[in-house]
Amino acid sequence: MFRRARSSTGPAVCLSGQFPKVDAEEVMRGRVRLAGLPPAELGPEVDWRADPHGNRSWMLNLHALRWAGGLVAAHERTGDPAPLGRAAALVEDWIRRNPRSGPGTSSWAWAEHAVALRAPVLVCLSEHADTPLLRRSLEEHGRVLADPALYRQGHNHGLDQDIALLVVGVRLGRDAWRDLAVRRMTASAELAIDADGVLHEQAPRYGVYVHRRLGVALLAIERSGLVPPPRLAARRAALETYITHATQPDGRLAPIGDSPADVRPPRFAYAEPPVRVFAAGYVFGRTAWDDPRSAFYSIRFGPGRRLHGHEDHLGVTFHAQGRPVLVEAGFHSYERTGYVAWTRSPEAHNVPVVAGARFRPGTATRLAASEIGPARQAFRLTDDAYGVPRTREVLVDHGRQVLAVLDSVPAGSALRSLWHFDPSLSVLDRGDGPGAGVVLLGDGERRVRLLQFAVPETGPPRPVGGQGVRPALVATGHLRTAEAVTVVSPEAARLLTLVVPGDAEPRIGLADGLVTVDGVPVPVPPLGGQSQSRRLKTR
Repeated sequence: MFRRARSSTGPAVCLSGQFPKVDAEEVMRGRVRLAGLPPAELGPEVDWRADPHGNRSWMLNLHALRWAGGLVAAHERTGDPAPLGRAAALVEDWIRRNPRSGPGTSSWAWAEHAVALRAPVLVCLSEHADTPLLRRSLEEHGRVLADPALYRQGHNHGLDQDIALLVVGVRLGRDAWRDLAVRRMTASAELAIDADGVLHEQAPRYGVYVHRRLGVALLAIERSGLVPPPRLAARRAALETYITHATQPDGRLAPIGDSPADVRPPRFAYAEPPVRVFAAGYVFGRTAWDDPRSAFYSIRFGPGRRLHGHEDHLGVTFHAQGRPVLVEAGFHSYERTGYVAWTRSPEAHNVPVVAGARFRPGTATRLAASEIGPARQAFRLTDDAYGVPRTREVLVDHGRQVLAVLDSVPAGSALRSLWHFDPSLSVLDRGDGPGAGVVLLGDGERRVRLLQFAVPETGPPRPVGGQGVRPALVATGHLRTAEAVTVVSPEAARLLTLVVPGDAEPRIGLADGLVTVDGVPVPVPPLGGQSQSRRLKTR
């Protein structure tokens, strides 16, 4: 909630409603729950260098003091003075024992995001316990927040810095700080969010975070007595289109980049076609809105990896009948482990990997052509991330619910395609002989088949066997994993992969330039010789 202070300097624009709700009695006993980890016993005297879980996110949250802000919010809800007294004691202890650049100060104490998240706690506390020590600390926080050398422009941390500088500036009567914060917010939002609503941090989860924090920013500006900039509000509204398209039929956000697989974003109003190409590097498609059994897919391209993105270009995800089929390794944590590094690598995504070639991180991928119709869509993407041209053509046919992917590299090179299946699916059979190139997966009554064909320059595709099947860990949420199946194709210069959901074994027909699945034609390649983008009318 937002409240104004009774102060001769300036009002306390208190953002206590944004603090996490805490069990006040538990926190007052010295037990805290941070970053989704088990509770930790801090005791009556906090060791500000403690790291009981060996976890970076836990340390950031400890020094952000938002959990102490939860005590201030508890006092405001109940009128009980005890939580407020404990919050004041915790903050005073933190200030005294964590001088900036002090020899015993944790490196997390004055990390730029910790400062940004902590300053609003100090502002809220100052409404009820305004001491000279607290005022001096607010001054120091304001100087750090206003320092251009420490500012993260165009980043979600920068937005939190701006919110903090705004409320500190208002509380201390520093109009220059207040006005700087609002100017930076607007410029930063226009840098971070394009006109289509895509956040350049390359993870839809951060689009949700920035949308929520921009709501806080706009309300804080109003409560400061200023008029919210229309350009800032417009960029926040644009985010809603991006978030809506990135939401799967099951209500969860597509786990692209640093986006946990269990995030359920808010629902927004929309009047959009079910397929949307975002120039910043995303294709999202579905058969229908508001249908939990809708098909859904995503495709990645665009600028090279940055911020919260992964090396996922040319990667696809796929849902059929409202259930996930192809997934990616997703987001596990911010820890510096081999597994986390792997989740960001190409091998953790559904992509073609060029055999024997070295991957070049940060390579951009171009969407070279597209056809978007009401029942089927096709896309061609290309890059040189392995030093040779790498092309992927994707066809989604909603009539038969088939995903067809043609991967190719020049003669003399070869590739392997990687396919990560949802943890609910296990391998039931692998075809040999006449059934070569078929992997059957299932879950109870559900069946999904992966079929692969070598595609010569002339002549019909031919089934190709030798698929590798191996276990992999995919992240199902923050610090959570599940074992899944990864299928690795044999090497080929041109490889066609079909993913076909359905109980019955599909009837496959092979001809020069055409594959049929239960009578449904799949052109090979899906876009023919077309080299320019083309968009079909949708109905």
